[in-house]
Amino acid sequence: MHRLAVVAGGLTGLAALLAALAAGPGLTPAAWVVGAACGLVPNLAIARGGGRADRRRSGEAAGEAPTPADLVTLTRAVLASGVAALVADSNASGSTGAPSVALVGLTVVALLLDAVDGRVARRTGTVSAFGARFDGETDAFLILVLSVYAVPRYGAWVLAIGLVRYVFWLAGRVLPWLRAPLPARDWRKVVAAFAGVALTVAAAGILPRAVTLGALVVAALFLAESFGRDVLWLWRRRHEVPTAAPQRVVRPAGPGRRVARVLLDVIALLVVWAVLLAPTELPALTPSVLLRIPLELLVVGALALALPTRPRRAVAGVLGVLFALVMIVKLLDMGFFAALDRPFNPVTDLGLFGPVFALVRDTVGRVAGEVVGVAALLVVVGLLVGVPLSVGRISSVVSRHRRQATPVVAGLTALWVVAAAVGWQVDTGEPVAAASSARVAAGQVQLAVTTLRGERRFVAALTRDPLRDLPADRLLTGLSGKDVVVAVVESYGRVAVDGTKGADAGVRDLLRAGTRQLRSAGYQSRSAFLTSPTFGGHSWLAHSTLQSGLWVTDEGRYGQLLGSDRMTLSRFFHRAGWRTVALQPSDGEPWPQGRAFYHYDRIYDGPQLGYRGPRFGFSLMPDQFALEALHREVLGPARQPVFAQIELASSHTPWAPLPRLVPWDRLGDGAVFGPIHHRAQGIGQLWDHKELVPRAYARSIHYTLTSLIQYVERYGDDDLVLVLLGDHQPASIVSGYHASHQVPITVIASDPTVLRRIDGWHWQRGLLPGSGAPVWPMDAFRDRFVRAYSPTAPGAP
Repeated sequence: MHRLAVVAGGLTGLAALLAALAAGPGLTPAAWVVGAACGLVPNLAIARGGGRADRRRSGEAAGEAPTPADLVTLTRAVLASGVAALVADSNASGSTGAPSVALVGLTVVALLLDAVDGRVARRTGTVSAFGARFDGETDAFLILVLSVYAVPRYGAWVLAIGLVRYVFWLAGRVLPWLRAPLPARDWRKVVAAFAGVALTVAAAGILPRAVTLGALVVAALFLAESFGRDVLWLWRRRHEVPTAAPQRVVRPAGPGRRVARVLLDVIALLVVWAVLLAPTELPALTPSVLLRIPLELLVVGALALALPTRPRRAVAGVLGVLFALVMIVKLLDMGFFAALDRPFNPVTDLGLFGPVFALVRDTVGRVAGEVVGVAALLVVVGLLVGVPLSVGRISSVVSRHRRQATPVVAGLTALWVVAAAVGWQVDTGEPVAAASSARVAAGQVQLAVTTLRGERRFVAALTRDPLRDLPADRLLTGLSGKDVVVAVVESYGRVAVDGTKGADAGVRDLLRAGTRQLRSAGYQSRSAFLTSPTFGGHSWLAHSTLQSGLWVTDEGRYGQLLGSDRMTLSRFFHRAGWRTVALQPSDGEPWPQGRAFYHYDRIYDGPQLGYRGPRFGFSLMPDQFALEALHREVLGPARQPVFAQIELASSHTPWAPLPRLVPWDRLGDGAVFGPIHHRAQGIGQLWDHKELVPRAYARSIHYTLTSLIQYVERYGDDDLVLVLLGDHQPASIVSGYHASHQVPITVIASDPTVLRRIDGWHWQRGLLPGSGAPVWPMDAFRDRFVRAYSPTAPGAP
């Protein structure tokens, strides 16, 4: 069979397979791209080399057409590409919790065909070096894809099973002796088959986890032994490797090479097309975004037609790097919009990669976190290399075929102009005449300029503080003798009390019931909303905004604030004679700014609170234990009045595993939470079903608020004043895209004169702020609070 016909059949089969999977299990756009890209590679291999090795029939010349065994292996490669698409779909859609029947079925068929292609080659006398390598690379690729699928269930170490072949190949690029031919050995086939079967069993989930885990460990050991033996054999014969570089044989381009070039041209065009049209938000990542005409690609075509060779290559290289950088920014925007509901800021966010990596590592584990970091680095490197090469290839093709390319570029340009003038749009509302990458680049420049201007205004505001010089004897006199506790509940956002997107889970009912419970215990409450400077994370920005009365939106402003002498709430209380305390139960690192800037007399971090139980997700200890420690260490003993800020983190992402309330007199050292942690839903179990995440978030808020209400009932007295608030809304997976930045805030007190002083705020009664509750910017709270309880302060009521 002619090679062109084989490639056409392979690509047709790939398209049919992906279409069937899309019609059946369904495929995300990312899965389509992965499946198509993986399927193009083996077809390209057939186009360039299929059937070119010697046949073992005596006196018979090598054939140019792919052999029957190559066709079987190509079929296996196409099936493996379908498996890769399903794995990408499971990662993109969050459906990795249940095994895919289609995935397992395709894998089983591919493994069965692995026993067919070798037998066909031997019976037809068409055993070849190309066929053997094609078969081995297909095996290795399938094992790699299956190991990626197994990672969420069995850990990142499983990747070693799939990566060992490629690590061996990379090592051979550096050490020539590793590229020497190896003797045939049936044990390699046995090991590869066992690894494939073990990973298929893991994907199917048909055996107990312990048995499957054991099989995976054995597969890893077999692979280590097999590759280790090969490396040792090659090492002993390393001096036999020829050092002279083989001379390159120049052959005229045949049909296969022409097909290969066309495939590479098409891949380059698809890469650049996708990069230029990629959106900045994940919900907009749909196939229809590619049904537009990118202006930037028309510019590349026009320059390729107009410029001589050297300038054309230089311009193509520069544009390729710029396109790659814009694509990296788009990927960052996707992550920032999903987590923080804002775009990436080149001025303020470059220093966040370290803390974000540390957060991911602390949340999902060190090994998984490092895998994520390496994967991100590979994506960046791949873009910075692949996109410029693709742009250069497109430019070269247009330049070589000027006669054919000129009407194409002119026609697309005319169509772009017409589409822009008429206002044609695709179904997502995006214009057909696209210039999205140019807009992203211009937006980044404008954002940088705006940020730098805002930084200058912030620096000026640091020195203006009308409350700074209030004398101690006139400061916060309305709270004399009171213990003031600011309880900051992680991710306690408006979405929790509005009950949208499944994120209620009884929080509203709890707040209503809690209002009645506290009223029966002699407490009244007033509630409203604050607008936080951050969203989905960066809690320290909200804490510093609340304390300083300045709008702290980024790391730059935060650093400037900490280096200043700005008065904070804790400093006001410190000056007025309160003992100031900070409790950070989930922090295990020193916090020098707590004393130097916030002027806390004592800082309690996690290790100082005596907790010996298990860790629940991000939180080092359950909030109930932290509140018990607040009473035990700070508020229980006889002492002067206390101002305390406590950070409650049981509601911090990833919202799994979650603690449960236990009787307060059984808290002890926290060991009582061991069985609870053992039975709780794990991170992987929750995030494999992302539709359940909003409800898990709401359960975490319910737990923390219940702990606080019970704490007030159990330990509260007439001198307790509790300020309860959230720091920011949860990430977009819970709050939705472009949600408000509002968080609830409540003041709880037993002494009626405390609440009477804030009657002018017109906050609503109870713990549940309604839709009509006042909304303040968070930076307004410090001044209004200090003025309300310092009657002689400037602007006091």
